Amino acid sequence: MTDRRNQARRPAGSVRGKPLVAIVGRPNVGKSTLFNRLAGQRIAIVEDIPGVTRDRHYADAFVLGREFVLIDTGGFDPDSDDPMKVGITSQVRLALEECDLVICVVDATAEPLAADREAVALLRGAGKPVIFVANKADSEQKSHASVSYYELGLSAIMPISALHGRGIGDLEDAIADQLPEALEESGPDLDVPRVAIIGRPNAGKSSLVNQLCGEERQLVDNRPGTTVDSIDTLIERDGQRLILIDTAGIRRKRSVQKRGVEALSVLQAIRSIERSDVVVLMIDAQAGVGEQDAKIAGLANDRGRALILALNKVDLLSREAQRKVIDRTREILAFVPWAPLVTVSALKGTGVSALLGRIEDAVTEHRKRVTTAELNRFFEQVLERHPPPTMHHRAVRLYYITQVAAAPPTFVIMTNEPKDVHFSYQRYVVNQIRKRFGFRGTPIRVRYRGKKKRTK
Repeated sequence: MTDRRNQARRPAGSVRGKPLVAIVGRPNVGKSTLFNRLAGQRIAIVEDIPGVTRDRHYADAFVLGREFVLIDTGGFDPDSDDPMKVGITSQVRLALEECDLVICVVDATAEPLAADREAVALLRGAGKPVIFVANKADSEQKSHASVSYYELGLSAIMPISALHGRGIGDLEDAIADQLPEALEESGPDLDVPRVAIIGRPNAGKSSLVNQLCGEERQLVDNRPGTTVDSIDTLIERDGQRLILIDTAGIRRKRSVQKRGVEALSVLQAIRSIERSDVVVLMIDAQAGVGEQDAKIAGLANDRGRALILALNKVDLLSREAQRKVIDRTREILAFVPWAPLVTVSALKGTGVSALLGRIEDAVTEHRKRVTTAELNRFFEQVLERHPPPTMHHRAVRLYYITQVAAAPPTFVIMTNEPKDVHFSYQRYVVNQIRKRFGFRGTPIRVRYRGKKKRTK
Protein backbone atom coordinates (compact mmCIF):
# COMPACT_ATOMS: atom_id res chain seq x y z
CA MET A 1 0.00 0.00 0.00
CA THR A 2 2.77 2.40 0.96
CA ASP A 3 4.78 1.50 -2.15
CA ARG A 4 2.00 2.26 -4.60
CA ARG A 5 1.31 5.57 -2.84
CA ASN A 6 4.95 6.69 -2.99
CA GLN A 7 5.79 5.58 -6.49
CA ALA A 8 6.54 8.46 -8.86
CA ARG A 9 5.97 10.97 -6.07
CA ARG A 10 6.68 14.54 -7.17
CA PRO A 11 7.80 17.41 -4.94
CA ALA A 12 5.27 19.70 -3.26
CA GLY A 13 4.12 22.48 -5.55
CA SER A 14 5.08 20.66 -8.75
CA VAL A 15 1.48 20.60 -10.01
CA ARG A 16 -0.78 23.64 -10.00
CA GLY A 17 -4.42 23.38 -9.10
CA LYS A 18 -4.33 20.16 -7.09
CA PRO A 19 -7.72 18.85 -5.99
CA LEU A 20 -8.65 19.51 -2.35
CA VAL A 21 -9.92 16.64 -0.22
CA ALA A 22 -11.34 17.41 3.24
CA ILE A 23 -11.77 15.01 6.15
CA VAL A 24 -14.77 16.03 8.28
CA GLY A 25 -16.55 14.52 11.26
CA ARG A 26 -17.30 15.06 14.93
CA PRO A 27 -14.49 14.92 17.55
CA ASN A 28 -12.79 11.65 18.52
CA VAL A 29 -13.75 9.65 15.46
CA GLY A 30 -10.12 9.36 14.26
CA LYS A 31 -9.92 12.09 11.62
CA SER A 32 -6.31 12.98 12.42
CA THR A 33 -5.27 9.32 12.45
CA LEU A 34 -6.80 8.89 9.00
CA PHE A 35 -5.10 12.11 7.91
CA ASN A 36 -1.74 10.69 9.01
CA ARG A 37 -2.42 7.41 7.26
CA LEU A 38 -3.38 9.00 3.93
CA ALA A 39 -0.56 11.55 4.10
CA GLY A 40 1.87 8.64 4.34
CA GLN A 41 3.88 9.99 7.25
CA ARG A 42 3.80 9.73 11.01
CA ILE A 43 3.83 13.47 11.63
CA ALA A 44 1.36 14.45 8.94
CA ILE A 45 1.28 18.16 9.72
CA VAL A 46 3.13 19.57 6.73
CA GLU A 47 1.98 23.14 7.20
CA ASP A 48 -0.05 24.74 9.97
CA ILE A 49 -1.88 27.22 7.77
CA PRO A 50 -2.50 30.67 9.26
CA GLY A 51 -6.09 31.70 9.76
CA VAL A 52 -7.84 28.34 9.80
CA THR A 53 -9.51 26.71 12.79
CA ARG A 54 -7.27 25.54 15.58
CA ASP A 55 -6.78 21.96 14.42
CA ARG A 56 -7.04 22.20 10.64
CA HIS A 57 -3.88 21.08 8.84
CA TYR A 58 -2.79 20.48 5.26
CA ALA A 59 -0.56 17.94 3.54
CA ASP A 60 0.29 16.86 0.03
CA ALA A 61 -0.98 13.34 -0.60
CA PHE A 62 -0.51 10.91 -3.46
CA VAL A 63 -2.59 7.79 -4.14
CA LEU A 64 -2.69 5.55 -7.19
CA GLY A 65 -1.03 8.12 -9.43
CA ARG A 66 -3.26 10.99 -8.27
CA GLU A 67 -1.99 14.03 -6.35
CA PHE A 68 -4.19 16.12 -4.07
CA VAL A 69 -4.10 18.37 -1.00
CA LEU A 70 -5.49 16.64 2.08
CA ILE A 71 -7.19 18.79 4.72
CA ASP A 72 -7.71 17.77 8.34
CA THR A 73 -10.61 19.82 9.72
CA GLY A 74 -11.67 20.55 13.26
CA GLY A 75 -14.31 18.29 14.75
CA PHE A 76 -17.99 19.12 14.93
CA ASP A 77 -18.98 20.23 18.42
CA PRO A 78 -21.99 18.17 19.51
CA ASP A 79 -21.91 19.67 23.03
CA SER A 80 -22.43 23.23 21.83
CA ASP A 81 -25.65 25.06 22.71
CA ASP A 82 -26.20 25.39 18.96
CA PRO A 83 -24.25 22.53 17.34
CA MET A 84 -25.75 23.15 13.89
CA LYS A 85 -24.53 26.74 13.82
CA VAL A 86 -21.33 26.61 15.86
CA GLY A 87 -20.01 23.10 15.40
CA ILE A 88 -21.16 21.89 12.00
CA THR A 89 -22.10 24.61 9.57
CA SER A 90 -18.78 26.40 9.22
CA GLN A 91 -16.81 23.16 8.82
CA VAL A 92 -19.14 21.35 6.44
CA ARG A 93 -19.86 24.41 4.31
CA LEU A 94 -16.15 25.03 4.05
CA ALA A 95 -15.68 21.52 2.72
CA LEU A 96 -18.65 21.72 0.37
CA GLU A 97 -17.84 25.14 -1.07
CA GLU A 98 -14.15 24.72 -1.84
CA CYS A 99 -13.18 21.05 -1.72
CA ASP A 100 -13.45 18.65 -4.62
CA LEU A 101 -14.09 15.60 -2.45
CA VAL A 102 -15.23 15.13 1.17
CA ILE A 103 -14.46 12.17 3.43
CA CYS A 104 -16.98 12.06 6.27
CA VAL A 105 -15.75 9.97 9.22
CA VAL A 106 -18.03 8.38 11.83
CA ASP A 107 -17.26 6.04 14.75
CA ALA A 108 -18.07 2.40 13.94
CA THR A 109 -18.08 1.53 17.65
CA ALA A 110 -20.78 4.06 18.60
CA GLU A 111 -24.38 4.69 17.65
CA PRO A 112 -25.06 7.73 15.43
CA LEU A 113 -25.14 10.98 17.41
CA ALA A 114 -26.97 14.23 16.67
CA ALA A 115 -23.80 15.76 15.19
CA ASP A 116 -23.47 12.81 12.79
CA ARG A 117 -27.07 13.25 11.68
CA GLU A 118 -26.64 16.99 11.08
CA ALA A 119 -23.42 16.46 9.13
CA VAL A 120 -24.88 13.73 6.93
CA ALA A 121 -27.98 15.84 6.27
CA LEU A 122 -25.81 18.69 4.99
CA LEU A 123 -23.46 16.50 2.99
CA ARG A 124 -26.12 14.46 1.23
CA GLY A 125 -27.43 16.09 -1.89
CA ALA A 126 -24.87 18.91 -1.75
CA GLY A 127 -23.60 18.26 -5.26
CA LYS A 128 -20.10 17.25 -4.13
CA PRO A 129 -18.81 13.67 -3.98
CA VAL A 130 -18.73 12.35 -0.41
CA ILE A 131 -17.16 9.13 0.87
CA PHE A 132 -18.67 8.00 4.18
CA VAL A 133 -16.28 5.89 6.28
CA ALA A 134 -16.81 4.18 9.64
CA ASN A 135 -13.50 4.30 11.48
CA LYS A 136 -12.30 2.10 14.36
CA ALA A 137 -13.63 -1.01 12.59
CA ASP A 138 -10.67 -3.06 13.82
CA SER A 139 -12.45 -6.41 13.40
CA GLU A 140 -15.23 -8.03 11.38
CA GLN A 141 -17.57 -7.70 14.34
CA LYS A 142 -16.97 -3.93 14.57
CA SER A 143 -17.34 -3.64 10.80
CA HIS A 144 -20.80 -5.19 11.03
CA ALA A 145 -21.70 -2.74 13.80
CA SER A 146 -21.25 0.16 11.38
CA VAL A 147 -24.47 -0.80 9.57
CA SER A 148 -26.34 1.26 12.17
CA TYR A 149 -25.35 4.35 10.17
CA TYR A 150 -27.49 3.22 7.25
CA GLU A 151 -30.46 4.51 9.23
CA LEU A 152 -29.18 7.99 8.32
CA GLY A 153 -30.07 7.30 4.71
CA LEU A 154 -26.56 6.55 3.42
CA SER A 155 -26.26 4.58 0.20
CA ALA A 156 -22.87 3.15 1.23
CA ILE A 157 -20.46 3.31 4.15
CA MET A 158 -16.92 1.95 4.17
CA PRO A 159 -15.62 0.33 7.39
CA ILE A 160 -11.94 1.08 8.01
CA SER A 161 -9.33 1.17 10.77
CA ALA A 162 -7.09 4.19 10.25
CA LEU A 163 -4.89 3.07 13.16
CA HIS A 164 -4.20 -0.42 11.81
CA GLY A 165 -4.59 0.27 8.09
CA ARG A 166 -7.60 -2.00 7.63
CA GLY A 167 -9.64 -1.03 4.57
CA ILE A 168 -7.31 1.85 3.63
CA GLY A 169 -6.55 0.31 0.23
CA ASP A 170 -10.24 0.31 -0.68
CA LEU A 171 -10.54 3.90 0.55
CA GLU A 172 -7.59 4.97 -1.62
CA ASP A 173 -9.26 3.32 -4.63
CA ALA A 174 -12.44 5.27 -3.90
CA ILE A 175 -10.54 8.55 -3.54
CA ALA A 176 -8.70 8.05 -6.83
CA ASP A 177 -11.96 7.16 -8.61
CA GLN A 178 -13.82 10.28 -7.39
CA LEU A 179 -11.14 12.94 -7.82
CA PRO A 180 -11.67 15.31 -10.78
CA GLU A 181 -10.05 14.07 -13.96
CA ALA A 182 -7.89 17.16 -14.44
CA LEU A 183 -7.54 20.56 -12.84
CA GLU A 184 -4.85 21.87 -15.19
CA GLU A 185 -5.91 25.25 -16.51
CA SER A 186 -6.21 25.65 -20.28
CA GLY A 187 -7.00 28.33 -22.79
CA PRO A 188 -5.31 31.31 -24.43
CA ASP A 189 -4.23 32.81 -21.09
CA LEU A 190 -2.39 29.69 -19.90
CA ASP A 191 1.05 31.36 -20.16
CA VAL A 192 -0.07 34.66 -18.64
CA PRO A 193 1.50 34.94 -15.17
CA ARG A 194 -0.97 34.62 -12.31
CA VAL A 195 -0.33 36.89 -9.35
CA ALA A 196 -2.06 36.13 -6.04
CA ILE A 197 -2.36 39.14 -3.74
CA ILE A 198 -2.37 37.71 -0.21
CA GLY A 199 -2.33 39.29 3.23
CA ARG A 200 -4.16 40.03 6.42
CA PRO A 201 -7.49 41.89 6.32
CA ASN A 202 -7.32 45.63 5.63
CA ALA A 203 -3.75 45.43 4.31
CA GLY A 204 -4.80 47.16 1.07
CA LYS A 205 -5.11 44.21 -1.30
CA SER A 206 -8.23 45.40 -3.11
CA SER A 207 -6.86 48.95 -3.32
CA LEU A 208 -3.78 47.57 -5.07
CA VAL A 209 -5.94 45.64 -7.56
CA ASN A 210 -7.88 48.83 -8.30
CA GLN A 211 -4.64 50.75 -8.89
CA LEU A 212 -3.34 48.10 -11.25
CA CYS A 213 -6.65 47.93 -13.10
CA GLY A 214 -7.05 51.70 -13.24
CA GLU A 215 -10.63 51.44 -12.04
CA GLU A 216 -12.76 50.57 -9.02
CA ARG A 217 -12.84 46.88 -9.81
CA GLN A 218 -12.96 45.74 -6.17
CA LEU A 219 -15.03 46.98 -3.23
CA VAL A 220 -12.71 48.85 -0.88
CA ASP A 221 -13.68 49.28 2.77
CA ASN A 222 -11.60 49.84 5.88
CA ARG A 223 -13.50 47.09 7.69
CA PRO A 224 -11.78 43.68 7.55
CA GLY A 225 -13.59 40.95 5.68
CA THR A 226 -14.96 43.01 2.77
CA THR A 227 -13.56 40.61 0.17
CA VAL A 228 -14.79 37.05 0.58
CA ASP A 229 -14.26 35.39 -2.80
CA SER A 230 -10.99 35.10 -4.72
CA ILE A 231 -11.51 37.11 -7.90
CA ASP A 232 -9.41 36.85 -11.09
CA THR A 233 -8.78 39.99 -13.15
CA LEU A 234 -6.85 40.08 -16.44
CA ILE A 235 -4.92 43.32 -16.89
CA GLU A 236 -2.47 44.69 -19.45
CA ARG A 237 -0.15 47.48 -18.38
CA ASP A 238 2.94 48.76 -20.19
CA GLY A 239 2.68 45.81 -22.56
CA GLN A 240 2.67 43.31 -19.69
CA ARG A 241 -0.30 40.97 -19.22
CA LEU A 242 -1.09 39.62 -15.76
CA ILE A 243 -3.97 37.77 -14.12
CA LEU A 244 -4.50 39.22 -10.65
CA ILE A 245 -6.08 37.04 -7.98
CA ASP A 246 -7.45 39.19 -5.17
CA THR A 247 -8.17 37.14 -2.07
CA ALA A 248 -9.87 37.55 1.26
CA GLY A 249 -7.66 38.54 4.17
CA ILE A 250 -6.19 35.76 6.26
CA ARG A 251 -6.95 36.37 9.90
CA ARG A 252 -5.55 34.83 13.06
CA LYS A 253 -6.79 31.35 14.00
CA ARG A 254 -8.94 32.34 16.93
CA SER A 255 -10.63 35.05 14.84
CA VAL A 256 -11.51 32.67 12.04
CA GLN A 257 -13.17 30.21 14.36
CA LYS A 258 -15.91 32.72 15.10
CA ARG A 259 -17.09 33.07 11.50
CA GLY A 260 -17.40 30.20 9.04
CA VAL A 261 -17.27 32.59 6.06
CA GLU A 262 -13.77 33.67 7.04
CA ALA A 263 -12.59 30.07 7.28
CA LEU A 264 -13.93 29.60 3.76
CA SER A 265 -12.03 32.71 2.66
CA VAL A 266 -8.79 31.28 4.05
CA LEU A 267 -9.22 28.12 2.02
CA GLN A 268 -9.88 30.19 -1.10
CA ALA A 269 -6.69 32.14 -0.44
CA ILE A 270 -4.74 28.90 -0.13
CA ARG A 271 -6.21 27.65 -3.40
CA SER A 272 -5.22 30.98 -4.97
CA ILE A 273 -1.61 30.38 -3.94
CA GLU A 274 -1.83 26.94 -5.58
CA ARG A 275 -3.04 28.55 -8.83
CA SER A 276 -0.50 31.37 -8.86
CA ASP A 277 3.01 31.89 -10.20
CA VAL A 278 3.78 34.87 -7.98
CA VAL A 279 2.52 35.74 -4.51
CA VAL A 280 2.45 39.41 -3.49
CA LEU A 281 2.35 39.51 0.31
CA MET A 282 0.66 42.77 1.31
CA ILE A 283 1.79 44.04 4.73
CA ASP A 284 0.24 47.00 6.50
CA ALA A 285 3.22 49.23 7.40
CA GLN A 286 1.27 50.86 10.21
CA ALA A 287 0.36 47.54 11.84
CA GLY A 288 3.79 46.08 11.11
CA VAL A 289 4.78 42.58 10.09
CA GLY A 290 3.34 39.81 12.25
CA GLU A 291 3.29 36.07 12.77
CA GLN A 292 0.53 35.62 10.20
CA ASP A 293 2.62 37.37 7.53
CA ALA A 294 5.51 35.01 8.28
CA LYS A 295 3.24 31.99 7.92
CA ILE A 296 1.85 33.23 4.61
CA ALA A 297 5.40 33.77 3.32
CA GLY A 298 6.31 30.29 4.52
CA LEU A 299 3.35 28.79 2.70
CA ALA A 300 4.32 30.52 -0.58
CA ASN A 301 7.89 29.28 -0.13
CA ASP A 302 6.79 25.71 0.63
CA ARG A 303 4.50 25.65 -2.40
CA GLY A 304 7.36 26.84 -4.62
CA ARG A 305 5.85 30.20 -5.60
CA ALA A 306 7.73 33.38 -6.38
CA LEU A 307 7.28 35.93 -3.59
CA ILE A 308 7.30 39.73 -3.36
CA LEU A 309 6.87 41.66 -0.11
CA ALA A 310 4.74 44.80 -0.56
CA LEU A 311 4.90 47.14 2.43
CA ASN A 312 1.74 49.22 2.06
CA LYS A 313 0.65 52.58 3.59
CA VAL A 314 4.23 53.82 4.00
CA ASP A 315 3.01 57.32 3.10
CA LEU A 316 1.47 57.46 6.58
CA LEU A 317 4.84 56.96 8.28
CA SER A 318 7.86 59.21 8.81
CA ARG A 319 11.17 58.30 7.17
CA GLU A 320 12.54 57.00 10.45
CA ALA A 321 9.42 54.89 11.04
CA GLN A 322 9.66 53.54 7.48
CA ARG A 323 13.26 52.48 8.03
CA LYS A 324 12.35 50.71 11.26
CA VAL A 325 9.42 48.81 9.76
CA ILE A 326 11.56 47.75 6.76
CA ASP A 327 14.28 46.45 9.10
CA ARG A 328 11.69 44.67 11.23
CA THR A 329 10.10 43.07 8.17
CA ARG A 330 13.44 41.76 6.98
CA GLU A 331 14.19 40.44 10.47
CA ILE A 332 10.89 38.55 10.82
CA LEU A 333 11.00 37.23 7.23
CA ALA A 334 14.70 36.39 7.28
CA PHE A 335 13.95 32.88 5.98
CA VAL A 336 13.04 34.37 2.56
CA PRO A 337 15.94 36.80 2.01
CA TRP A 338 15.58 36.31 -1.75
CA ALA A 339 12.11 37.95 -1.78
CA PRO A 340 12.33 41.61 -2.93
CA LEU A 341 10.67 44.23 -0.73
CA VAL A 342 8.76 47.13 -2.30
CA THR A 343 7.25 50.09 -0.42
CA VAL A 344 3.91 51.23 -1.86
CA SER A 345 0.84 53.29 -1.22
CA ALA A 346 -1.92 51.32 -2.91
CA LEU A 347 -4.42 54.10 -2.30
CA LYS A 348 -2.29 56.84 -3.92
CA GLY A 349 -0.50 54.63 -6.45
CA THR A 350 3.00 55.37 -5.13
CA GLY A 351 5.44 52.54 -5.83
CA VAL A 352 2.98 50.53 -7.95
CA SER A 353 5.12 50.81 -11.09
CA ALA A 354 8.13 49.53 -9.14
CA LEU A 355 6.02 46.64 -7.86
CA LEU A 356 5.01 45.72 -11.42
CA GLY A 357 8.68 45.66 -12.37
CA ARG A 358 9.47 43.32 -9.48
CA ILE A 359 6.58 41.05 -10.51
CA GLU A 360 7.89 40.87 -14.08
CA ASP A 361 11.42 40.11 -12.83
CA ALA A 362 10.12 37.44 -10.44
CA VAL A 363 8.18 35.70 -13.23
CA THR A 364 11.31 35.65 -15.41
CA GLU A 365 13.48 34.27 -12.62
CA HIS A 366 10.81 31.75 -11.57
CA ARG A 367 10.72 30.28 -15.09
CA LYS A 368 14.44 30.60 -15.85
CA ARG A 369 16.51 27.63 -16.99
CA VAL A 370 20.29 27.28 -17.04
CA THR A 371 22.03 24.87 -19.41
CA THR A 372 23.79 21.86 -17.94
CA ALA A 373 27.10 22.89 -19.51
CA GLU A 374 26.98 26.36 -17.95
CA LEU A 375 25.94 24.92 -14.61
CA ASN A 376 28.82 22.47 -14.49
CA ARG A 377 31.44 25.05 -15.46
CA PHE A 378 30.18 27.06 -12.50
CA PHE A 379 29.99 23.97 -10.27
CA GLU A 380 33.61 23.03 -10.92
CA GLN A 381 34.66 26.43 -9.61
CA VAL A 382 32.47 26.02 -6.52
CA LEU A 383 34.02 22.63 -5.71
CA GLU A 384 37.51 23.95 -6.32
CA ARG A 385 37.01 26.86 -3.90
CA HIS A 386 35.21 24.89 -1.23
CA PRO A 387 34.91 21.09 -1.54
CA PRO A 388 32.34 19.29 0.64
CA PRO A 389 33.59 18.24 4.09
CA THR A 390 34.27 14.60 4.94
CA MET A 391 31.44 12.99 6.91
CA HIS A 392 31.70 9.85 9.05
CA HIS A 393 35.26 9.28 7.79
CA ARG A 394 33.96 9.05 4.22
CA ALA A 395 34.80 11.44 1.42
CA VAL A 396 31.71 13.08 -0.08
CA ARG A 397 32.05 13.42 -3.84
CA LEU A 398 29.79 15.65 -5.93
CA TYR A 399 29.92 14.65 -9.61
CA TYR A 400 27.73 17.03 -11.58
CA ILE A 401 24.65 19.27 -11.41
CA THR A 402 21.69 19.68 -13.73
CA GLN A 403 18.45 21.66 -13.70
CA VAL A 404 15.49 19.30 -13.89
CA ALA A 405 12.59 21.77 -13.63
CA ALA A 406 11.56 25.41 -13.54
CA ALA A 407 8.81 27.21 -11.62
CA PRO A 408 10.40 26.82 -9.14
CA PRO A 409 13.95 26.24 -10.45
CA THR A 410 14.92 22.75 -9.28
CA PHE A 411 18.42 21.25 -9.47
CA VAL A 412 19.76 17.75 -8.92
CA ILE A 413 23.36 17.08 -7.84
CA MET A 414 24.71 13.58 -8.27
CA THR A 415 26.83 12.36 -5.37
CA ASN A 416 28.19 9.17 -3.85
CA GLU A 417 26.67 9.89 -0.41
CA PRO A 418 23.39 11.88 -0.61
CA LYS A 419 22.73 11.62 3.13
CA ASP A 420 26.20 12.83 4.10
CA VAL A 421 26.08 16.25 2.44
CA HIS A 422 26.05 18.55 5.47
CA PHE A 423 23.16 21.03 5.69
CA SER A 424 25.62 23.94 5.94
CA TYR A 425 27.25 22.88 2.67
CA GLN A 426 23.81 22.54 1.06
CA ARG A 427 23.09 26.12 2.11
CA TYR A 428 26.47 27.18 0.70
CA VAL A 429 25.63 25.62 -2.69
CA VAL A 430 22.24 27.38 -2.79
CA ASN A 431 23.90 30.71 -1.97
CA GLN A 432 26.50 30.20 -4.70
CA ILE A 433 23.80 29.37 -7.26
CA ARG A 434 21.95 32.56 -6.36
CA LYS A 435 25.18 34.59 -6.43
CA ARG A 436 26.01 33.36 -9.93
CA PHE A 437 22.59 33.04 -11.62
CA GLY A 438 20.32 35.34 -9.61
CA PHE A 439 16.90 33.73 -9.14
CA ARG A 440 15.85 36.74 -7.08
CA GLY A 441 12.22 36.57 -6.08
CA THR A 442 11.83 32.80 -6.39
CA PRO A 443 12.60 29.83 -4.16
CA ILE A 444 14.98 27.26 -5.60
CA ARG A 445 15.26 23.57 -4.84
CA VAL A 446 18.53 21.62 -4.76
CA ARG A 447 18.26 17.85 -4.31
CA TYR A 448 21.07 15.34 -3.88
CA ARG A 449 20.78 11.99 -5.60
CA GLY A 450 22.99 8.93 -5.22
CA LYS A 451 24.92 7.65 -8.19
CA LYS A 452 24.27 4.00 -8.85
CA LYS A 453 27.27 1.80 -8.25
CA ARG A 454 28.42 -0.51 -11.00
CA THR A 455 27.96 -4.23 -10.35
CA LYS A 456 31.08 -6.31 -10.73
